[in-house]
Amino acid sequence: MEDNSNSKSKNAKPANTSIGHASSMAELLQKQKTSFISVKKGEIVKGTITKLSPSEILVDIHGKANAVVLEKEKRLMKQLLGILSVGDEVTATVLNPESDLGYTVVSLRRFLEERVWNKLEEQKKAQEKITVVVRESTKGGFIVETPTTVTGFLPNSHISVTQNQLLTGKTLEVVIVELDREDRKVVFSQKAVSGEADFKKAKSVFKPGSPVTVTVINVTSFGIFASVPLGEETFIDGLIHISEIAWEKVEDIASMFVQGEQLETVVIGFDEQAKRIDLSIKRLTADPFSEVMNAFPADKKVTASVTEVTDQGVVLDLGRVGEMTIEGMIRNDKIPPGTTYTPGQTVTATVAQVDAKKRRVLLVPVLKEKPIGYR
Repeated sequence: MEDNSNSKSKNAKPANTSIGHASSMAELLQKQKTSFISVKKGEIVKGTITKLSPSEILVDIHGKANAVVLEKEKRLMKQLLGILSVGDEVTATVLNPESDLGYTVVSLRRFLEERVWNKLEEQKKAQEKITVVVRESTKGGFIVETPTTVTGFLPNSHISVTQNQLLTGKTLEVVIVELDREDRKVVFSQKAVSGEADFKKAKSVFKPGSPVTVTVINVTSFGIFASVPLGEETFIDGLIHISEIAWEKVEDIASMFVQGEQLETVVIGFDEQAKRIDLSIKRLTADPFSEVMNAFPADKKVTASVTEVTDQGVVLDLGRVGEMTIEGMIRNDKIPPGTTYTPGQTVTATVAQVDAKKRRVLLVPVLKEKPIGYR
């Protein structure tokens, strides 16, 4: 009879196999248990997007369960949905290590902000075109908003206007010309997008003295920005400086003009740096000040009221010549020693000369007697 003891012993499993298997399972469970990270409020952790929907964003941060992104602002949630995909790696800020439901609550706001500003820096370096929406008008320009909801400033000097363009609410193509990440400051330019082509065309179409009908785009304290037509669907911006609005002194431009209004102007020059046409309204008519020179010949005696006492001298109201209000001035070097003037006082003086550049009549007071040392 054959002895099978050797074959049985060869096929028999080791007695300690079950013990070894139990030991490896315990190690595995222990490893899984210790692989879960413990987080604290305010901590920045790395994770991976596992779910992305308008109602819920989940992030695997290697915790007991996926962390839930909390973002109450719909605007920021929309941004996150627009730039993220499942599988993307992110950095999250812990808001609550463990909620009442047992999961970690995190925010991606800091991650989003860093990503947005990194992109802006890249766009500035490459001078990449950005589409912005004009949100409001300010004294020096416009507040605009990027698709990533970053607000910045578009100065009047960097606007390339279009016909009948009331900018608030409009979409514009711009580039970044200034960026300060620390102060969260961005300055845009629309003019840099349009480049030199339109300006060169403007100089070939217009010459100084060319009349042109323009549309008011923006009214500022120093002048009027206007749209100048170059041809079909092509425009360039122009500026009517406050000194070129009327021959008379203009105090309040805003009360005289409104956006969208059409004006008859004349080209007086080209601003190479701003890539803009300089315009004038007043030069469409003759300078009425020539009448003043005829009305106030040298040595003519006048009687007028003092309106103001300045550091330069005494200003008097000489009445009107045609449509112009005429100012007279007695300069300080012509005021006798010890003589003072006050607003409302009536003064008799003679005309010394007419200052056409400053548009006023220079006067010398009539003296009853010549003071010692007076010239």
